Amino acid sequence: MALNIPGVISLSVFYILTLATGVWASWKSKKDQKNRNSTEMAIVGGRNINVFIGLFTATATWVGGAYINGTAEIVYLPSKGLLWVQAPVGFALSLLIGGFFFVNPMRMRNYMTVMDPLQEIYGNMMGSLLFIPPLLGEVFWFAAILASLGATIRVILDIGSSLAIIISAFTVIVYTLMGGLYSVAYTDVIQLVFITLSLWVCIPFALMNSATGNIYYTATHKSYQAAWIGKIEKQYLGRWLDDFFYLVLGSIPWQTYFQRVLSSASLGQARLISYLSGLGCFLMAIPPVLIGAAAASTDWNQTSYGLPSPADRGESAMILPFVLHYLCPAYVSVIGLGAISAAAMSSADSALLSASSMFAHNIYRKILRKEATEREVLWILRASMLVFGTGAAGLAFYSYSIYDLWFLGGELVYALLFPQLCCALFVPNTNTYGSATGFLVGLLLRLLAGEPALKIPPVIRYPGCSFVKGTYIQLFPFKTFTMLLTLGTIIAVSYLAAFLFKRNLLPRRWDVCNIIKEASTLIPLQQMEKQMDLQMIALEEHRD
Repeated sequence: MALNIPGVISLSVFYILTLATGVWASWKSKKDQKNRNSTEMAIVGGRNINVFIGLFTATATWVGGAYINGTAEIVYLPSKGLLWVQAPVGFALSLLIGGFFFVNPMRMRNYMTVMDPLQEIYGNMMGSLLFIPPLLGEVFWFAAILASLGATIRVILDIGSSLAIIISAFTVIVYTLMGGLYSVAYTDVIQLVFITLSLWVCIPFALMNSATGNIYYTATHKSYQAAWIGKIEKQYLGRWLDDFFYLVLGSIPWQTYFQRVLSSASLGQARLISYLSGLGCFLMAIPPVLIGAAAASTDWNQTSYGLPSPADRGESAMILPFVLHYLCPAYVSVIGLGAISAAAMSSADSALLSASSMFAHNIYRKILRKEATEREVLWILRASMLVFGTGAAGLAFYSYSIYDLWFLGGELVYALLFPQLCCALFVPNTNTYGSATGFLVGLLLRLLAGEPALKIPPVIRYPGCSFVKGTYIQLFPFKTFTMLLTLGTIIAVSYLAAFLFKRNLLPRRWDVCNIIKEASTLIPLQQMEKQMDLQMIALEEHRD
């Protein structure tokens, strides 16, 4: 296939427009900074992001390349289908729960990152351990996005994926480094508009192609493959529920989410952004669902792709770019490529800023150099963007294994970080002993359950574990079980440790985490904080 010159030009224009928007947003952030400190401007936009921008950036963060590509792929897969597309409902419920329960305590204490309450309750040492899962998750996420984008550009434009990865990473790093959250938020507006318009332009061409059957008929009837509506067999119900709860609850403890709600101008706006972005995520799933349905209804032998089909060749992950390339005219496929590029970049910049923010604010400022100036922290933030961005771009060349590492990192965040955050915000008197024990228990349980994609055999075989094609598959909802056991361990060990030290059943000199001393000072502090919270809520409501 020859190089698609018009496509290269179109994509170059999009990248230049995105970079220009990021540079303009950087200039605007400096203009709006006024008396706000520079680190706060870079991490949470000076807590001055309006509802419109906040809604766009929150929606675009979740509607990334993995979201639209993954949705189309699952609908297309003969073994899955629409009933296995859980992300739209899962993300919507996650944002609803986050807005209802988590936004208020995070905003009332003026936190800047998701790690702040963990360090405040469990200490800096425990906070540094809890920083590892989200850091790995964000970096692997960035790398997976770049890998997916590189593969897509290679299919449609016949450009080497390595070159596409390098250019995309460079663009994202430059505008994120220059403007922080302002650049990320304003480029998200451009990117979300591109995603919406581009996908909807492509859908009629894909559905009306002569090789594509009637998707209403193929939804429930077998044609070229199984019906794309899919089915959930009884033995897979536990796994389906496990994945669903993982998406709903495991999507909350990410800095990419809290960065949006903590940057809004008021509590009411933060909640509104969370609720509406959940609706936006659900609606943005419609185009990739239709594209996946079109692919499942296509006789690929009538296209230049030929037989075997993408599913039979093991290329289902590329089904969205295949539909754009083989079922749409060339100029339309280039427009669709703009949607995929925009979706990828809207999530990549969020992941990069998130990881860098936590390192600069929670590790460097609070642990490594407590006397660091604002200017120094800002430069560390920028340096970490370069390091994490370059590292993620390097990992993106190993596209197959990086996806598996990203999934494992996300599961560790669900199993380890979500229960820690819940206890820090909602369960009084949990302490470092409980946190450390819960972390260890959760980590061991998750790793001992194995990971088929990484060829790690399970040591613990839960009920329903089956051996399929040389690989053990856990059908028991072990991810949610691990999360709940971690939660119970944190609470039980925290209260047990406090009981043993208070009753002098253990010598006070063994209390290396000083929980007895901290508990005696925390009670009046918590009472004062509650009074301040009530006053702040009243003030926020008055502003709204």
